[in-house]
Amino acid sequence: MAKATARHLLVSDEQTCLDLKKQIQDGADFGELAKQHSSCPSGQRGGDLGEFGPGVMVPEFDTVVFNEAVGEVHGPVKTQFGYHLLEITSRED
Repeated sequence: MAKATARHLLVSDEQTCLDLKKQIQDGADFGELAKQHSSCPSGQRGGDLGEFGPGVMVPEFDTVVFNEAVGEVHGPVKTQFGYHLLEITSRED
């Protein structure tokens, strides 16, 4: 079964999400931005979601985490919780 580790950052609006993605692309630390801005409790761990398999997270996460490139920041990804930036840190198929 596929497994992945990822971290994410959750904010309430798309523009904030885009602004944070630009900061990361310009060299800001994903984990530090997650601690400062993420409204998810995982933000205090730098956005770390740990290891999980398909079906554990919301479907929008699975689509990104199990199909997109590892080591890149993806998003904004809209879910019922808000707008996310996702970084896939590892994946085993």
